[in-house]
Amino acid sequence: MPRARSGKVTHQRHKKVLQLTKGHKLGRHALYRQAHESMLHALDYAYCHRRECKGDFRRLWIMRINAAARLNGFSYSQLMSALRKSGTEINRKMLAEMAVKDADGFSRLVAAITQEDTGKITD
Repeated sequence: MPRARSGKVTHQRHKKVLQLTKGHKLGRHALYRQAHESMLHALDYAYCHRRECKGDFRRLWIMRINAAARLNGFSYSQLMSALRKSGTEINRKMLAEMAVKDADGFSRLVAAITQEDTGKITD
């Protein structure tokens, strides 16, 4: 029985790692040992940053809503409080989208919320 050699399998595995590290600097994309370590770190960072990305977007939406709210005479916290009190369920992503692409609609929404809020106080 001939000796089993794993040259083909090893070569395929090395090719896969070198393909994944395309674009890395120096030996990190050309030499297998360095490339393998570089790939492991890159995959680890990618996993962590997928989680961080969610917070980054939330912060971006809040900044956009705050800027649009201030143009309408509110702060972010006042606007969100008024939204909650009026029972309007709209998420931050949609509010930020309205603030950027439909400023008139955002202003109408703010006006409607303030009318409801002032109406409740006078009753």
